[in-house]
Amino acid sequence: MNASPKTFFPKRAMVLCAGLGLRMRPLTEKTPKPLLTLGGRSLVERILDRLVESGVEEAVVNLHYLGDQLEKKLSKRKDIKVTFSWEKEEVLETGGGIKKALPLLGDEPFFAINGDVLWLNGLKPALQRLAEKWDPETMDLLLLMHPTAYALGYEGPGDFMMDPLGRLERRDQRQISPFVFTGVEIVKPELFENTPEGPFSMNLLFDRAQEAGRLYGLRHDGEWFHLGTPPDLKRAEAQLHHLEFYAVHR
Repeated sequence: MNASPKTFFPKRAMVLCAGLGLRMRPLTEKTPKPLLTLGGRSLVERILDRLVESGVEEAVVNLHYLGDQLEKKLSKRKDIKVTFSWEKEEVLETGGGIKKALPLLGDEPFFAINGDVLWLNGLKPALQRLAEKWDPETMDLLLLMHPTAYALGYEGPGDFMMDPLGRLERRDQRQISPFVFTGVEIVKPELFENTPEGPFSMNLLFDRAQEAGRLYGLRHDGEWFHLGTPPDLKRAEAQLHHLEFYAVHR
């Protein structure tokens, strides 16, 4: 499903798959976290399915830990062009990984998605909703946010406060915030100017965009699963089965 003709819709996406998945051990000792399965389908394949259904034409996937497995698996996709950005020497973290892949992503805003996230769409595909919300005149980053209290398996204090217009501000360390970042966003490539060489986190760019008043969020209207540890994965498997069964039989 494509967005309306008046809406800019990113045709490329960055899928971050280079992480070590340490908290998910022992499941990730021989399998990269994005290839762990839920409902018989791997996390990263589910992400690519979401990209395809929304009209994204190319996914750039960064690789490091057990990257050969990911490259072999994802090279078989025929419904979306998959290009790989290898980080052979060291993991470049979220920001550094995207920066290295910029030549493959082009000059227009693109989706960036953590390779180990799982979400279910609400009334509209989440990626389409992000594209419809995107305004390059006022935004440098647009993050898909989920209500902290309803994030399946999540027990943390949340990440951001969000005002009625969608502007985001980090929570104070002593606060519990109503929204958690889902790992899905739209990013302007210009943001990576004057950033460090080597590893750095996207948090650096979140902070810069917030300081400029150009960090925005959109509330997700479907389900989102927190997948940090093996018990999280097992719990999500049961919840996903229940939700998909209900969706088919309601």
